[in-house]
Amino acid sequence: MEENIDENLEQCSSSTVRHKRSTSTVWDDFDKLPPGADGKKWAKCNYCGQKYRRESGTSSLLRHNCPNKDPHDFHPSIEIDQERYRQKMAMAIIKHNYPFKFVEHEGIRDIHSYLNPVAKFVSRNTAKADVLKLFEREKVNLKGELESVASKICLTSDLWSSLTSDGYLALTAHYIDENWVLQKKILNFRHVPPPHNGPILAERVIHLLKDWGIDKKIFSLTLDNAKYNDGLVDVLKRHISLSNSLVCDGQFFHIRCGAHVLNLIVQEGLKVIDEAIYNIRESVKYVRGSEGRKIKFAECIAQLPSSCSKKVRQDIMTRWNSTYLMLECALVHRLAYSQLQLVDTNYRTCPSEDEWLRVERISRFLRPFYEITTLFSGSRYPTANLYFHGVWKIQFLIKEEMENFDDLISSMARRMKGKFDKYWECYSTVLSFAIILDPRYKLQFVEFCFLKLDLVNCSDRIKTIREKLYLLFEDYVSRSTTSTSNQSSSTCDTRGGNHNDPVDVMDEFDVFESQECGLGRVKSELDLYLEEPRLERKKNVDLDILCYWKANSSRYPNLSFMARDILSIPITTVASESAFSIGGRIVDKYRSSIIPKNVEALLCTRDWQYNATGGQNIVVEDLEEEEEELVEDFGERVAALGVI
Repeated sequence: MEENIDENLEQCSSSTVRHKRSTSTVWDDFDKLPPGADGKKWAKCNYCGQKYRRESGTSSLLRHNCPNKDPHDFHPSIEIDQERYRQKMAMAIIKHNYPFKFVEHEGIRDIHSYLNPVAKFVSRNTAKADVLKLFEREKVNLKGELESVASKICLTSDLWSSLTSDGYLALTAHYIDENWVLQKKILNFRHVPPPHNGPILAERVIHLLKDWGIDKKIFSLTLDNAKYNDGLVDVLKRHISLSNSLVCDGQFFHIRCGAHVLNLIVQEGLKVIDEAIYNIRESVKYVRGSEGRKIKFAECIAQLPSSCSKKVRQDIMTRWNSTYLMLECALVHRLAYSQLQLVDTNYRTCPSEDEWLRVERISRFLRPFYEITTLFSGSRYPTANLYFHGVWKIQFLIKEEMENFDDLISSMARRMKGKFDKYWECYSTVLSFAIILDPRYKLQFVEFCFLKLDLVNCSDRIKTIREKLYLLFEDYVSRSTTSTSNQSSSTCDTRGGNHNDPVDVMDEFDVFESQECGLGRVKSELDLYLEEPRLERKKNVDLDILCYWKANSSRYPNLSFMARDILSIPITTVASESAFSIGGRIVDKYRSSIIPKNVEALLCTRDWQYNATGGQNIVVEDLEEEEEELVEDFGERVAALGVI
């Protein structure tokens, strides 16, 4: 019995010894020395070799202030995943537009060495290879997604010239995925050397679409009003039509960019007040021209009510909406500019009183146009049903203001109507389809809008839209029937060619009945949808139209397919143009020699990795930075004068 107890004690003692560990962080810097001849235990510093007794604990070791040790140096116990580290570096380069040589910067390497001394640094060439590898991987994933998506794909495209005058073609895809979420992906940012005529550009677009495997899935193409785009559309449409993949033989294939058309319309109207706009533009440039002028203008602003904005905005002449914002901002500082004219004899472009009044009237007139432009140019690309009302509102406003007693306003409206009729007279067809497929409006809203315009051929227009809507729907029904028949044939073949199978015969009978007999006595999905009562608009202000069609896809299978394609049509090329902002940051004066292949990899991967995520669109951040360059905030200068 005593022997067993002794054995257990020995086991416990040996077990305790085996599990006892040195857990203090001091042992990262010290090594334990074996006991000396006198039996005493010692520890030695790894950096200076100083020895300390360690029987009484680690207090003396912790107090050791080693002169040879970097106070910031430490050795982490977690090993680094080198592949993951390289991937993170590549993603940082893509996300923040860092140059490839960023990985060789001494400060960056010092930070990484501090965080983990075992990190293996990479060269700029390795970083470049990692970026291209990530680009190819993401391209394969996106290609698979595009090939599997059930809906058609809408495109936007535009040309851009870099700082080095190299031409790039931006091609962007818009589609609704299997979860009924509207997606936008920049497919290519491809270098295209001159000439840039329609047929050559069409050939390049065809090649890109085949590379992505979507040349037979295209629904529409949105372009600006450049002359060469007409030739591009003709060639591209003929090529795609060879495979019979364009719905209704491409009647709705070409969409004109709404933002460009609206810009042309308003710019034409602004010519009426060219002189007043010039004076305001030069006034803004003047006050921002030097430190002394800024101080003088801040003193003038200080005399205004404290609630007034202290910001001065400059415009970009080719963007009418930025011109509108400049005018609005200038009106706030109207008295400040007049005061500056009195105290600064060099300031000679202050608008006259009549010019200020004209600008005030024009600003009120242009406010609805600015709201529509904001919708067209939004960072969250809206579904097509939101556009019809905005375009109609512009047409209605122009018509009303043509009869304005103010000669200035009526003159602007008449000039704007000429541009509207030239570019948007036929806007109603595709956009009408989109608003009809909004259950809050349907065909009744289109009829109401046309009647309000008091058009001579109003009834004929409504009839034409209805006929084309049914024509488009019948095309979807026929394609769906063909697809079903092909699947049935394929099923029969896999069963050994047994065409007498009773199940298959009955399936064929269902198709025959719907085609031959149903048209005369059974209402189509489109009929049922149009006859169904509209949803109450005020109770469904925030209706998500894609959620509606997703929920009703089982009731209207063919119509929901048509709705999905129409609602994904982009009315502007803003999506492609947003790539130009990023392109300008990639190909800047410090990286002007970067090759086009790397430009495309950086830009497209950035879009695929970050712009599809929730939260703030990363392109918007770039645009906001661009806008900040146009604004001068005098708030701090005014506050320094003692004005709150």
